[in-house]
Amino acid sequence: MSHRSDDLDCNSSNNEHFQQVLDRGLASPSRRSLLRGGIGLGAVASLPMVAGCSDGAVPTLSAPSTPLSFSAVAKSVADQVTVPSGYTVRVLHATGDRLDSSIPAYSNTGAETDDWSRRIGDQHNGVDIFYIGTGGKYSPTATSSAVLAVNHESSAEAHFFHPKGQTSKGVSGKKFDQFGQWDLGQRPALESLKEINHHGVSIVELSLDSAGRPTGYKLDSPLNRHVTGQSLTRIAGPAAHINDIKQFMVTKFDPTGASARGTLNNCGHGKTPWGTYLGCEENWAVYWQIPTTGKAADAKITASRARYGVARAPLAATATTGTGQGWYTVADADPDMVFARWNISADGASAAADFRNEPNTFGYNVEIDPLAPQSIPAKRVAMGRFAHKACVCSVPVAGKPLAFYMGCDSRNEYIYKFVTAQNWSASDIGGGMAAGDKYLNEGKLYVAKFNSDGSGEWIELDINNPLIKGYSAYSFANQADVYVNTRHAADAVGATKMDRPEWGALNPANGDVYFTLTNNNSTNRTPATVNAANPRSYADPDGNKGSGNPNGHIIRFAEDGAAANAMKFRWDIFLFGAEEDSVGNVNLSGLTAANSFSSPDGLWFSPSTGICWIQTDDGAFTDETNCMLLAAIPGQVGDGRNIVIDNELSGARGQQATFIGAALGEARLRRFLVAPKGSEVTGITETADGKTLFVNIQHPGELTPALGTAADFTYQSVWPTNGGGITGGAYGAGKRPRSATLMITRTDGGKIGL
Repeated sequence: MSHRSDDLDCNSSNNEHFQQVLDRGLASPSRRSLLRGGIGLGAVASLPMVAGCSDGAVPTLSAPSTPLSFSAVAKSVADQVTVPSGYTVRVLHATGDRLDSSIPAYSNTGAETDDWSRRIGDQHNGVDIFYIGTGGKYSPTATSSAVLAVNHESSAEAHFFHPKGQTSKGVSGKKFDQFGQWDLGQRPALESLKEINHHGVSIVELSLDSAGRPTGYKLDSPLNRHVTGQSLTRIAGPAAHINDIKQFMVTKFDPTGASARGTLNNCGHGKTPWGTYLGCEENWAVYWQIPTTGKAADAKITASRARYGVARAPLAATATTGTGQGWYTVADADPDMVFARWNISADGASAAADFRNEPNTFGYNVEIDPLAPQSIPAKRVAMGRFAHKACVCSVPVAGKPLAFYMGCDSRNEYIYKFVTAQNWSASDIGGGMAAGDKYLNEGKLYVAKFNSDGSGEWIELDINNPLIKGYSAYSFANQADVYVNTRHAADAVGATKMDRPEWGALNPANGDVYFTLTNNNSTNRTPATVNAANPRSYADPDGNKGSGNPNGHIIRFAEDGAAANAMKFRWDIFLFGAEEDSVGNVNLSGLTAANSFSSPDGLWFSPSTGICWIQTDDGAFTDETNCMLLAAIPGQVGDGRNIVIDNELSGARGQQATFIGAALGEARLRRFLVAPKGSEVTGITETADGKTLFVNIQHPGELTPALGTAADFTYQSVWPTNGGGITGGAYGAGKRPRSATLMITRTDGGKIGL
């Protein structure tokens, strides 16, 4: 996720920040003694380990007992990938690489005239590997063939994909990013089509050697696929509510509401136990606009849009700029409504005559079968609509339901889970989209409430809840309305506002669930508005990111009885991000130069080694180092202690009690990789043997000025064309920076990290 998107905050609800909850709890002297005296999470008995499964489900493993084996990588601001000695880095593919040999190789000059539907997209993000078993179906164990699926988050750097940057009315040299501005004149059709198709999910068949090690990807494989911003998708949801759901999806493209087009801003991802991919639609809300001549929608649609950051009203008659990419301004013939769909004016006689409902078709987990190229992706509406960051599944246990944990990536948003109505059966492995219909259409959707005593609870988002039914800020019509306007429903039930929930990850050794909370600002986190789960308010020591919680933290929780359908949990804070020279009430995890980090974003547990991998997307620490990847050996919820943080900011003071996990130290937390300039590190997976790590580098050179001519700007980054840190040197033509998927191996052939 580009760190520019962290400015979005659409939550104006009155939900408590839980300082009030804490104050109520601490009003009692005995209660105060309980929290400060050491009888807290540290005294909670360890959760039982999840029993190993012999039914083909994800196996459990013990946490690593040996320290990390590599020497920590130093901080760096160089335009290269830096990894420990003894490791090699190769590029699997980068933005614009072709899927078929009939497509010209990428020029990296913007000269391409194809529509990009058969090229690798941009801004590589979530990634996962799928082994191919008998009959071409998914295998949970390694085989001799596999595909890799990669998310593409955004076309925010779309100025790199045209000869002189994005244009309007033939004017060039202006940067049009998704949070910037564009001229209200007409956009060229080919430019806009390229930008739409840069999104989505790219799937490639890997080339594997005789030992199962990836050497590249196969051009012309029938499994190569790019699900783009305009690919056909299916609207899917609970049988009892599907007709009501379809009413929210009615557009001129499909007046029945049964289908939609495309997937946008796929950031984090999920992998199902039956072997499908979940592309999570994150900051999708900024692409639509209402022209000055357009008609605004009704009050209810407007209230829905406002909570998601979708265009709220027509542009002023005198406006010359607006947010978005301006795709609706294309004036070329548009029989397939490729460009008209981005205009959400209510100009038709009904929703079936225009695209007022088009934003309702985005904001979901999109299920894709990576081994069935002709299958139609499904938008799983029952899992809720918000800025989905990632979707992590619980450890599958035969005869028990599955839980999928999800974060909503904006400041002051929430953590959710979806619990399946059906119990898991290993017979569904390889079941493709039919298995997805079984598990992901029927179930219950919950939102998390983190209490000040280290406990938590899941609140079901159900239309029969009086808090939802009687909510004054938005009038819910039915359960379908709850699914489509999930943020409003979470507001209604009093969920805990978090410091920007990002990726989730599950520790398969014990079932603990981790979430990165990337940062928050002074508007939302002052000493008076902190809470136990979001306990810090301080100033960035370098002044780069102001104040609030600029360095972020990682929270974790353990479900009661390690059950996916538990209604309660216990939580603590695994790690606090900080610069190593920060004062004690900021650097609470005792970070050093070998493991200091800021703004944790990507998060993943290796099933092979048990390492918890942490990726950053940062703007606070970038004066000292580019973004990074760290390896951590985790413990478990409750292995630490209770602390009280003294927050002081601009003369305001406040004490906040919270719970922190056991200190890791350099033996259990080390920096493994530093990325090129301007990029974030995001998306990670590995081969089944743990010997090849796939890592995504997103938007290097993000702060490069808009293009005009080749002589009037300087690139922030020229990676990977400069070969920085890549085994074998330069990758690709030209100088423009490109996102890429890396393959990292040890020169001695061992497992990564240990």
